[in-house]
Amino acid sequence: MKFATTPARRPLIALTVGLAAFLGTPASAVAAPPEGAYWHTRALTTSTHPWRFGTKSDPYSLVEQRVDETWTAPDGRAWFGYRELATLPQSAAGKKAWQRDGSPAKWSESIDGKTVKLSTQPSQGHVVQARKQTSFQLAGQFLTYDEVQRLPADPNRLKDWLTRAGQASRIPEQAMGTWLTSNLPQILHTLPAPKEVRAAAYQALLTMPGVRAEGNATDTLGRSGAAVLIRENGDKDETSTRLIIDTGRMVLLSESQTVTLNGKPLMPKSYKTLIEVGWTNSPPTAPALP
Repeated sequence: MKFATTPARRPLIALTVGLAAFLGTPASAVAAPPEGAYWHTRALTTSTHPWRFGTKSDPYSLVEQRVDETWTAPDGRAWFGYRELATLPQSAAGKKAWQRDGSPAKWSESIDGKTVKLSTQPSQGHVVQARKQTSFQLAGQFLTYDEVQRLPADPNRLKDWLTRAGQASRIPEQAMGTWLTSNLPQILHTLPAPKEVRAAAYQALLTMPGVRAEGNATDTLGRSGAAVLIRENGDKDETSTRLIIDTGRMVLLSESQTVTLNGKPLMPKSYKTLIEVGWTNSPPTAPALP
């Protein structure tokens, strides 16, 4: 395959390596056939709204939830589904403040006058097809199904592949570590890489600076997995991302993130639970309620 520069409209650079040669794989090697009609993910994201509601003397915070689904056919065509769920007070104390505010079913404005569109009732679900998408995407590159199957199943070679992709995308050398750390987890859920490749991504992630294994943990659905903490430090800010990974199936179960500035929370914590990751024969449809 050729590594394409970013943006995609620019010409391909000279970093051109035949995929089979790069992986040490015979060009005639046959990729494993798909195990279903679509590679499918279903995720529930929970986040605290950054603004407050009610009155200045009796404010409360709201929690939003959203269901997102993706379906990608082996030929790269993709569909995206989404549905906003009920917005509710964050805590028991917040619920009492909401009740004192008249128990509104909708919000159009925050305390400080910011326009919002929030409701205690779930929205209708939607599903749309991605225009012109005919490939899988990883680290700024567009891959065929066969190329996804032939991604390196060795941690070091996989990091080398992602580094080459980063160079093609003009990622500065000093930012390459962050580039690798952010792209490795994507292999655990966003595309139908073989389990051996997903295992290599997990093993490679554990070798990266700022990454620490934290033993076993459970996600919000009670599923057990290996916890991995990723810390990225800026001049004054720090981003902490905590992953829980099913090391039996080698898929991501959940991801939570906090951002602090000078040691203080910069934005509310968000939590994403991967309810489903894998092959399915069920066609794309508007997401159902959890």
